[in-house]
Amino acid sequence: MATTADIRNGLCINHNGEPWKIESFQHVKPGKGPAFVRTKIRNLNTGRLLDDEGMPLSATLPSHVELEIAHTEPGIKGNTATNTFKPATTETGASINVPLFINEGDKIKIDTEKGSYIERVKQ
Repeated sequence: MATTADIRNGLCINHNGEPWKIESFQHVKPGKGPAFVRTKIRNLNTGRLLDDEGMPLSATLPSHVELEIAHTEPGIKGNTATNTFKPATTETGASINVPLFINEGDKIKIDTEKGSYIERVKQ
């Protein structure tokens, strides 16, 4: 579980059972009533932006998200002996470096803390 101290721009969270990325946030302590977090979050599956003032003070932090590669250059056959990476764009528009064997349409796991490639998802 995460608390408001853990929340920062760029952090990925599970919100209503879906992965979201925090675009901006503000911790608000009104004169009356409990403190709350005002956030703008983007759904990593659909790209939808949501202004949310009722976000609970704790949220589940996913360790990874699964996204499909929308665009990348094709790998060169036989060039798999080294740990070489190439740029790729996910379905949400995020840029990430992936191994040479990853192709368009492949699903991959991305580490939400580092924003880096973990592995290809078997389909």
